[in-house]
Amino acid sequence: MSDRLTSLDASFLYLEQSTTAMHVGSVMIFEPPVEGFDYDQLVGIIEQRIGVIPRFRQKVRDVPGRIANPVWVDDEHFDMGYHVRRTALPRPGTQRQLQDFVARVQPRRLDRSRPLWEVYLVEGLEDDRFAIVTKTHHALIDGVHALDIAHVIVDAERGEVDTDVEVEPWEARRSPSGAELVTEAVVDAVRRPTQVVDLVRGGVHDALTVGMRAAVSAGSLLSSLPRTAARPAPDSPQNAAIGTARRWVNVATDLQDYRAVRTRLGRGAYAEDVTINDVVLATITGGFRTWLLNRGEAVSGSTVVRAMVPVSIYGDDPSGMYANQVMACVVNLPVGEPGASIRLHQIAFAMRQQMEAGHAVGATSLANLAGFAPPTLHALGARLGSAVSRRIYNVMITNVPGPQTPLYAGDAQMLSTYPVTPLAKGQALSIGITSYNGGVYYGLNADRDAMPDVDVLAQSIVDSLAELTSGRDA
Repeated sequence: MSDRLTSLDASFLYLEQSTTAMHVGSVMIFEPPVEGFDYDQLVGIIEQRIGVIPRFRQKVRDVPGRIANPVWVDDEHFDMGYHVRRTALPRPGTQRQLQDFVARVQPRRLDRSRPLWEVYLVEGLEDDRFAIVTKTHHALIDGVHALDIAHVIVDAERGEVDTDVEVEPWEARRSPSGAELVTEAVVDAVRRPTQVVDLVRGGVHDALTVGMRAAVSAGSLLSSLPRTAARPAPDSPQNAAIGTARRWVNVATDLQDYRAVRTRLGRGAYAEDVTINDVVLATITGGFRTWLLNRGEAVSGSTVVRAMVPVSIYGDDPSGMYANQVMACVVNLPVGEPGASIRLHQIAFAMRQQMEAGHAVGATSLANLAGFAPPTLHALGARLGSAVSRRIYNVMITNVPGPQTPLYAGDAQMLSTYPVTPLAKGQALSIGITSYNGGVYYGLNADRDAMPDVDVLAQSIVDSLAELTSGRDA
């Protein structure tokens, strides 16, 4: 029988709109080896590795009448050249030019008639570097059958790509006919009577039905969140009607700065409970405060920005590639507090309070909700935010610890990696953070019209970290 999408995965397809593309991305910057790195090498890497993940050669097929969720079928006309693309920046290939390129290509919806991923080799960056930009749909990343395409490209071992290696031939399975899909749907409903097959009359009704399924799937998570999440989020510029155009800004910081802040400010009875993640959130909080004040927004002592934070907790000295301790929570970031160190302690207390009250969501629960795999936590966060009502939070922040040793695409070392997390309806900003090899890298994705000053927010985050490391409170 065909592999059927879960109700939550199907919801990401049905509820996708031109303003809310349901895919995540990454921007990886590399230092090429002496002999260089080209398009053929990138294609060779992907061809040699996607064989173990069949989903990358499969596409979504609807069941006639939509009497059941869609199924995954092999793409009989799979075209690697379509999915892996080559482009170049005009000289001098600055960071701003790369940001503009990402802002243009990331909002474009993936072609539903093909496997739901794309990769761009971006040449011409300054200092003779290059970038690899990826896009992977939520529906594809279920943590069981497929991961983000970015993690097919990089490896912990350096190794020259032999483009002459013969890749094991792949032959697509025959695509089922419409009648076969209907028969399978009926048989599946009989075998799994708890999964009701909804007869759908019209696209609007279909979208509403699938949205309800997603809400049911998320019910166990919502019941675990603190009571804060039961109240509507406060008014904030981060919540606005959004269009199709985006701005994307990346920020590079040093992981050692966060460790130093934790060491200096994480003192007292609960010193061991101040995490690197707390310092990251405090840094963003300070950035929000400065940004709001620069905008002329009213900021009082009680002003907060509510964030949904699916978090994989940092360790001081990660021994593995990815941490395995996961929690998801809704936290009020105290932007009204003028003292940087006080903001940090308030956030640490709020996070600890949720954990002690049993509001931390375990990895198993998250897997049941949206499919968890450590390399794809940014996708999990975006899926999580899409399944939960946007009324309960102002901004989503996904924070993923990566390896603290170098990764490679062939012989090319990855220097930095930045996430591109999508915007949900009514959300003008999303923030993704990844730590890697001694750095902490931010990707700020924003609506072009609602957030024309996202670069100001990016600089405010840098200034906020400097304030924390210097020890001077406002």
